[in-house]
Amino acid sequence: MSEAWIIDHCRTPRGIGKKGKGSLADQHPQHLGATVLAAIAERNDLNTAEVGDVIFGTSSQRGRQSGDLARMAALEAGYDIRSSGMTLDRFCGSGITSVNLAAMSIMSGSEDLVIGGGAEMMSTYGEEGASPTPFMDNGNLKLRDMHPQPHQGVCADAIATIEGIEREALDALALVSQQRAANAIANGYFDRSLVPVYDINGELALDKEEFPRPQTTAEALAELKPSFEAIADYPLDEAGTTYRSMVLRKYPGVDIVHVHHAGNSSGVVDGAGAVLLASPDYAKAHGMKPRARIRAMCNMGDCPTLMLNAPVPAAQKVLEKAGLTKDDIDLFEVNEAFAVVTEKFIRDMGIDRDKINVNGGAMALGHPIGATGSLLIGTVLDELERRDQTLGLITMCAAGGMAPAVIIERI
Repeated sequence: MSEAWIIDHCRTPRGIGKKGKGSLADQHPQHLGATVLAAIAERNDLNTAEVGDVIFGTSSQRGRQSGDLARMAALEAGYDIRSSGMTLDRFCGSGITSVNLAAMSIMSGSEDLVIGGGAEMMSTYGEEGASPTPFMDNGNLKLRDMHPQPHQGVCADAIATIEGIEREALDALALVSQQRAANAIANGYFDRSLVPVYDINGELALDKEEFPRPQTTAEALAELKPSFEAIADYPLDEAGTTYRSMVLRKYPGVDIVHVHHAGNSSGVVDGAGAVLLASPDYAKAHGMKPRARIRAMCNMGDCPTLMLNAPVPAAQKVLEKAGLTKDDIDLFEVNEAFAVVTEKFIRDMGIDRDKINVNGGAMALGHPIGATGSLLIGTVLDELERRDQTLGLITMCAAGGMAPAVIIERI
């Protein structure tokens, strides 16, 4: 079986994902995808007719984000019509899965040159036909009875309660995320991979991260009100079903303490990223210098009601597949969907806090759902190179109680 080599990656800055506030909110989602696809082609002098597939993650495939965003973005980017495209949805895990599927396609011998990545404009959420979370209450009463799936924020609070993780620890992690992101931006750690977004008229839309709040303090975080208490008790049907009652149905007796808020939860943003992968034979024949290889990949499911706990078993599974231990990994990137996800990962895995999310995470930079995984892979690769280190593990929770994972090895 062939290896899959990572040749390059790039991404847009993340814009605030709200109409009237975000610099990318007026762009078309396909245009955001086209931006990174055009950049990756230009940076690597690609013959796009030889790109066997473009695989994108996009979680909310409704409204303007529907219609196979990957294919349409490739066409807008000027790719040869022979370069195919597909769009997938593993909720928040989509961006890792797209890269993993690209790698699988190469390793199986089916293709030689594939792009994995993703695009998500959360500023489209709320538009007609663009509900971001249809799985929560889609009228499937049998599924609701078998596997109730509450709002993710309520799940985060429930996990913190069950695990005995206090708000102070979560706020401390959120503050570190902001500080690390500010340091990375100030020192240009993201510059190699960041590509500006221009609108269709050629005017600059955004060329820097828009979401971070470097002025954040511990005192300011402590003053924020919990975000999910009212949501937890909102009646979903005439029977009075609530997200809180969904949790209690599976975990009776849990008195949920609400500890997550806007400061220790992931940011709502727009963004896109692309990772270029090739077979060794193709890369050598075309003078491409590999930056990393895919060492191991996996998927893992866990309790859909708590929803956010699969990253730890996913990490354990991918380590076993790679024949590695946690101590072999130089850098971990675990998406900060909510502070409790990363805090629980650190505690359960027993890893050094100085090895995880070293340039900040989604609490500071934002989480463009279907794109985030590909962004995290690129972030780890850049940082491995900057530190002259070798192995990075990337994982993230996804709705439905899932987590994809991948280990990359720098070449």
